[in-house]
Amino acid sequence: MATTQLSLQILRPLPAASQTCGRQSYGFQSRNSAIRTRKNLKWALRLSLVDQNQPQSQSRGVDVKQLVDFLYDDLPHLFDDQGIDRTAYDERVKFRDPITKHDSISGYLFNIALLKNLFRPQFFLHWVKQTGTYEITTRWTMVMKFMLLPWKPELVFTGTSIMGINPQTGKFSSHLDFWDSIENNNYLSLEGLWNVVKQLRIYKTPDLETPRYQILKRTANYEVRKYSPFIVVEANGDKLSGSNGFNDVTGYIFGKNSTMEKIPMTTPVFTQANDAGLSKVSIQIVLPLEKDLSSLPNPNQETISIRKVEGGIAAVDKFSGKPTEAIVCQKEKALRSCLLKDGLKPKMGCLLARYNDPGRTWEFIMRNEVLIWLEEFSLE
Repeated sequence: MATTQLSLQILRPLPAASQTCGRQSYGFQSRNSAIRTRKNLKWALRLSLVDQNQPQSQSRGVDVKQLVDFLYDDLPHLFDDQGIDRTAYDERVKFRDPITKHDSISGYLFNIALLKNLFRPQFFLHWVKQTGTYEITTRWTMVMKFMLLPWKPELVFTGTSIMGINPQTGKFSSHLDFWDSIENNNYLSLEGLWNVVKQLRIYKTPDLETPRYQILKRTANYEVRKYSPFIVVEANGDKLSGSNGFNDVTGYIFGKNSTMEKIPMTTPVFTQANDAGLSKVSIQIVLPLEKDLSSLPNPNQETISIRKVEGGIAAVDKFSGKPTEAIVCQKEKALRSCLLKDGLKPKMGCLLARYNDPGRTWEFIMRNEVLIWLEEFSLE
């Protein structure tokens, strides 16, 4: 997206406690995720240069807690001008992700520089914790734009990194990445390559302000986002894919209000269904982030209301094409089924987000999203 804005909050979790955001719980892990994590850990141990069975006498100089704190401070600089501290890594450090491998600190830093120049990455660190005698695991989100393509597609990767510690030097000797969006995380993963290629497709997103959110996790079927609060002006609609009520809400921002104030247009236009049958629908336009309820003019029409959406955690399925009622309902059903299969708790109803003017945008590059709010979610 051209104007995606992400808020970064690096939290250091208390031992044996889960992270929380408002009323959302961060203490859940699905069975499938747990099985996949166990498989990934076995692979990480096979590749690691660190012998986890080294005598304890060799680890007396390794302060793992200090290394955890170090990563909290160092990793956010992965792609900025400061960069990471190379002195924390052995010269022979083993780096692996599903499509890349290096066996030296120079190769590791070259890979970081290449990503920085080609993709303008944004790196968001969620947590860091010790997961073995000589092992630390981090969880992260990386959002990138491929600058060589004219439409600058957005690529999103979320996952974990298992970092092995050399007990003789107290430095990192291996860094193994695992993506949430694929099953086969071994190098060289054809599934991983295809996952990258699929994200290069064209989506047209207007250069307008959007609600702020942070991508917490991207699976093969959906993204999980943490939305900040935002304000909408809304009116009753007829169906998810319909436009009934649209002229009323756009009239408000175009000056049909108590002070005749014109308010800048944003994106997307939401239609929200609040019932299981997706029949009770409202159409919404998001108001600019600098606005607050106390400063907004009153609507001229009784059919229009203004309210604050508190935000929260939402699962999102992005798709292109004309969002007909049948397609939207099908997408909602498939997304809800995936969430239940993964052990998540979707709330009733959904939202359709439409980012484009259907009269001015080719259908195959339209950007649409179906969103379902979640009761709770975990990054553990």
